Amino acid sequence: MDPVTLTTDRLVLRTVGAQDTDAVYDACQDPEIQRWTTIPSPYLREHARSFTEQFVPDGWANGSMFTFGVFLHSGELAGMLSITMRALGMGEIGFWAAKQHRANGYVTEAALTACRWAFTHAAVDRVEWRATVGNRASRAVAERAGFTIEGTLRSATNNKGVRQDTWVGSLLPSDLGLPSTAPYLPAR
Repeated sequence: MDPVTLTTDRLVLRTVGAQDTDAVYDACQDPEIQRWTTIPSPYLREHARSFTEQFVPDGWANGSMFTFGVFLHSGELAGMLSITMRALGMGEIGFWAAKQHRANGYVTEAALTACRWAFTHAAVDRVEWRATVGNRASRAVAERAGFTIEGTLRSATNNKGVRQDTWVGSLLPSDLGLPSTAPYLPAR
């Protein structure tokens, strides 16, 4: 799939490339991003270069991961968001916000925008959100975006060699008033 650009009143969601390597590298020096995500730690410039020049383009090309840089209209990187395809019609969302852009609602806005796109253009019928138990900022974004928190998965995340319990939630097209590509029969 070719990368797409999505816009809101405040944001531009677009793929990242070599021109964004320094901004990604700088943002990922934040200890909170390294703590709560599975990016390498320490995060080196070659990690950022590999991410922007190989990992992101490959994900779009083979349809396995749709990664968006979350940019302000000024061009400043406010965060990163991806939807990774985990099964037929099911993606998993991941995101982080640059330290100076937290608590502005940018990631929530980006998550809703990306999920709407996935539901209407990528044949996704379920987006899962997962975060290590204790990552309250990520959980707050998911809840504000309308995700239903479904529970805790024991030992579900391996982050830098340590197994951790993980919260899991989901967003369905119907949660946003959109149709699904396949019929949904909820349990009674």
